[in-house]
Amino acid sequence: MELVAGCYEQVLFGFAVRPEPAAGDDHEQKWTPVADFTHHAHTASLSAVAVNSRFVVTGSKDETIHIYDMKKKVDHGALVHHNGTITCLKFYGNRHLISGAEDGVICVWDAKKWECLKSIKAHKGHVTFLSIHPSGKLALSVGTDKTLRTWNLVEGRSAFIKNIKQNAHIVEWSPRGEKYVVVMLNKIDIYQLDTASVSGTITNEKRISSVTFLSESVLAVAGDEEVVRFFDCDSLMCLCEFKAHDNRIKDMFSFEIPEHHVIVTASSDGFVKMWKLKQNKKVPPSLLCEVKTNARLTCLGVWLDRVTDTKESLPPAAEPSVSKEESKIKKEAGNIVQEEERQSKANTKKCGLTDDSNKPTKGNSLVSTKKRKMVEMLEKKKKKKKI
Repeated sequence: MELVAGCYEQVLFGFAVRPEPAAGDDHEQKWTPVADFTHHAHTASLSAVAVNSRFVVTGSKDETIHIYDMKKKVDHGALVHHNGTITCLKFYGNRHLISGAEDGVICVWDAKKWECLKSIKAHKGHVTFLSIHPSGKLALSVGTDKTLRTWNLVEGRSAFIKNIKQNAHIVEWSPRGEKYVVVMLNKIDIYQLDTASVSGTITNEKRISSVTFLSESVLAVAGDEEVVRFFDCDSLMCLCEFKAHDNRIKDMFSFEIPEHHVIVTASSDGFVKMWKLKQNKKVPPSLLCEVKTNARLTCLGVWLDRVTDTKESLPPAAEPSVSKEESKIKKEAGNIVQEEERQSKANTKKCGLTDDSNKPTKGNSLVSTKKRKMVEMLEKKKKKKKI
C-alpha cells in the first residue's frame, strides 16, 4: 500500500505503508509509513490525483496531466490536451481515465494507450468536479455555470442538465450508486437516484473541501477547519466529529482492506494521517499512522498493490443508450432539466478528428516530459523575440 499526496510545491510524495506486528491482544496494530519517492514533474502546484492498479496520475495548474508508473517507479509521460488548470481526475478500472479542467472540457482517455478517446465541451465555465457511477454508464459533473450535468458515458454525450442555485464544487456518487451528493460552499444536498430529487441538506460549519462515503448512508465531511465529521445521510444527523489536524483539511480518501476500514486525511499542516474506522460510526476512528511532508498538501490518493481491478473498463457502446440509472434521473419533477442531444452533437468531438487547436503543446496522446519542457522553452523564446 502506498499513500500519495500532491502539494503546492509541485511535488508528488509517495509513502509505502506496512503494518507492524501487534504487541499483544490488547494493543491496536500500528502501521509504519516509509518515504518511497518524490516526483517533481509539474511546473506549478498539483490540483488533482487519481490512482488505479498500475499508475498514479496527477493534474496541475500547469495544465498538464502526468503519469507515474507505480510498478517501475518511473515517469510515464504527460497528457497535454487541456487549456486550463486540471481540476479533477477519475479512473474507471484500468482502462479509462476521465479528466476535467478549467477550460470547461471533460476528456475520456484510454489508460492503456494513453490516447484521448473523447473530448467534450462540458461546461460554459470551469469543470469543478466529476464523479463516475459505479456501473460506469453515467457520470455527473459540476461547474462554474451553476449546472449539474449527467453524462451518458456509453455514448459519450450529455444526457441532462439541471440548473442549481449556486456553483457547486464537489459531486460524489454513493458506493452503490443509489444516491449522490452535491456540495456548494458549506452545504451538501443529498439526491436520491430513484426520485432524482433532494431528500435532505447537511450544513457544515465551514466551507467543505472534501467528502467521502464510508457506507451507503454515512458520509465523512472535511473542510476549512481541523475537524472531520461523520453524517448520516438519512437522518442528516452528525454521528461524530474528531480533530484530525492542526490546520484545514484539504482531501480525504477511504478504502477497505481485510480487517480494516480506513480513512486517510491530508492537511495544509503537511501531515497525511491514516485512521482506522470503528464499526459504530458514532465512535471516532483511531490513528493508525501519520507522516509529515513539510509541504502544503492539496490532494491525496491511495495506491493498493492489487493484481487486477474488477472494473476493467467502461461499458461498450453496443449497450442500450438510455440506462436504468439515466431514466431514473429523467423522472425528476418540477426541476429545470433540459435534454441536450442536439447541442451534444456540436459540442462533442472525437479527438484527433476535429480538434482545431494548433498549439504544439496540446495533443491527444502521450508526450514525454523532456519533449514537453523543450516545447515550453521554445515558446518562451518566441514570446521574448516578439517583445
